[in-house]
This record gives sequence, structure tokens and C-alpha cells, in this order.
Amino acid sequence: MLTPYAETQAADIIRDHAARKAPLKIFGGNSRAGFGNAVAAETILTSRAITGIVSYVPAEMVMTVKAGTPLAIVEAALAENRQMMAFEPMDHRPIMGTKGEPTVGGVFAANVSGPRRFVAGAARDSLLGIRFVNGQGEIIKAGGRVMKNVTGLDLSKLLAGSHGTLGFLTEVTFRVLPKPPSEKTIVVSGLDDEAATRIMAAAMAMSVEVSGAAHLPESVRAHFIDGALPEGPATILRLEGLGASVEARAAKLLSVMDRVGPWTLLEGEESAVLWRQVRDVAPYAGQDAKPLWKVSVAPTEGHKLVSALRMEAGIDAFYDWQGGLVWMQMEADPEAELLRGAIRALGGGHATLMRASDAIRATVPAFEPRPAAEAILSARIREKLDPAGIFNPGKMARTIERAV
Repeated sequence: MLTPYAETQAADIIRDHAARKAPLKIFGGNSRAGFGNAVAAETILTSRAITGIVSYVPAEMVMTVKAGTPLAIVEAALAENRQMMAFEPMDHRPIMGTKGEPTVGGVFAANVSGPRRFVAGAARDSLLGIRFVNGQGEIIKAGGRVMKNVTGLDLSKLLAGSHGTLGFLTEVTFRVLPKPPSEKTIVVSGLDDEAATRIMAAAMAMSVEVSGAAHLPESVRAHFIDGALPEGPATILRLEGLGASVEARAAKLLSVMDRVGPWTLLEGEESAVLWRQVRDVAPYAGQDAKPLWKVSVAPTEGHKLVSALRMEAGIDAFYDWQGGLVWMQMEADPEAELLRGAIRALGGGHATLMRASDAIRATVPAFEPRPAAEAILSARIREKLDPAGIFNPGKMARTIERAV
């Protein structure tokens, strides 16, 4: 394993490997090991030793951090100043069965986000600037420390979600937000998937600023907050902000939920724990033998997708992002063609294979196949940034498959 302690060391290593066309497997803390297609490289290059908070002025709500810095250190520094990453990055270790330490660079390289994603955006939406080493060993700076400086901002966002295939991240600059001082979660019990989808949409249409909307069918309910949720499927709606504001908004939302079904109110740490478990996909942790999909569709279509698939395959599922994110665990076969065909029939979306055996990953594309024109453009971008093709070869390559 190659572990440079400085950006210049990383550049020297990459330049040498590019000259020899020797591929590199790139990661930070390796907490997402096993995700994506298999990488055709034996030599590992990690950013885990390139660490430290470079700049953080809480009043500016902007932080610059070296890419290998553990996420826990960043979150602790933010917590001291009652601030947070608005996109609520999930911890993949429970579902992936890994023990690595998540890094800030890894969060942005994988464009990680959690339950607040559908109102606050993903990791890339908070990203202001980056430093990285391209496939020729050149150090590149893109973006800036404030939103007004948009120079290179698109390049910054291009690397977010590229999973180490376009460049070796060494530093990221991102904006943060104040942490809400108060939080409440309304739990409505007894709704089926279709009714829950309607209620979540209705809640989002109200002027109550819902920051989390998820539906937990009876099959997964017991996996949350030690089984303390009321009997029956649970539709959960989160409100955050100043205490008086949350109280008023909760009362307004409950005036509607009173006509929907029985409800319970969770507050403080109990609410926070519930949403961390939604974020980290608690029902499907520790089940490494079962394929796990992350499916993104229109919020109105998620329950239709699950209903259609249950007619032909053994699956379990729950919903986040107002129903637009479906976490779907298969009993045996990943059923990739069936799943992706059903998604297209419902108007389109994305299915990402998060977890599967090595044998399955060798034959099933982990990422949603792209239209031919988009795949060609993506390949051209990679040729510019990594002409020798040494960065994580194969990790995202099995996406050039679908015709326009």
C-alpha cells in the first residue's frame, strides 16, 4: 500500500505509475470496500495519511480539509461550534461489513448523502473547491472558498461521485450550516406503502419545512430504535429548527395527521437515533450474503416499483427521500435486469448495486448503465484527466451499455 503524507508525494507516485501505465486502486479509509465493479489493480494508493483541517472559521461557515482526514474529526470540530454537514453523510460500514475509517475525501468522491438529501442536496451541492492530482501527476486546484468565486466549480462537482476514477483528491473546501437546536419526528402508524407516499407528499407540500420523510414497512420496523416504534408500518416526518418554530410547525402538521391515523411524537436523542439508523440503512446491516440495491426514482413511483417486483422476486424494502429513495434487499439473485427494466417502465431512475458477492459483481454492472452519448462523453472526460487510465480501472467502466 502506498501512503503518501503530502500532495507532492502523491503527485510523484502518480507520475511514475502513469509513465509505466501501472494501474492504481485508490481509496481513503476503504469503508466502502466491495462497492462498485471490481478494480483491475493490485497496487493501492490511499489518502489516509494526508490529514488535517486546513481552515475553519465558524462565522464564515466554510471549512477546508485535507482529503484523508477522518470524517469523525471533522464532525467533532463542527459539533463544537453547533454546525453540521447539511447533507448528512451516511456511514456505509454497517451495510458493507467493513472496518475502515470514513474520510472526508471519500465522502465527496462517492457523493455520499443521507435523509436530508432531498431538501439540502447531496455532498457535491456543498462542495466549493478541491485540490487533486490528475492522471499525469499534475496538481490541480478548482473552485474557491466562497460561493461567489465560481472558477472551476463545475470541475469540483465533476469529481464528486467519480469514485476515484478521475483524480486523486487531496483537499476539499465545503460549506457547512448551523445545527438545528431542536428536532421532532412525527410517527404515523398503520399506513401501507401507497398511502404513506401520499401522506409524505402532502406533508412536503405544507409550509412546515419537513427535513426528513421516510416510510418503514412492518418488515423493517423492529430494526429501528430497539423496536420501540409502535406496531404497524411507520411513516416518519422530521422537523428541525428553533424550539418555538418546531413546536408551531409540529402542531400544524399534527392537525393534519390527526385525520390520517394514530401518531406518536419522538424528540431529542430518540429522534436523532432513528434518523441515523435510517441514514445507515440499519435493517440491512450485517447481511453480507444478500444483494442490496440503492434505487432512485420519482417519489410517486417507489411503491409501484416495489409492488411490481414483489410479484416476481423475493425482496424487502423501505423508503427515504419522500419515497424517491428505495433501499431494496434481494433474498438471493440480484435480479438486475428485472429491476432495471421495471425502473424504465415507470419512467426512469437509477439502480446502484451497493452490496453483492464477488461472483455477482463480476457479471452485474454496479452502476446504472448510461445512454451511449453520455457514456462516450464520460469516457472523453476521463481521457483528458487520466489519459493512461490508471485510476481505479474498471470500477465504473461497466456502464457503457445502453443505447440512446
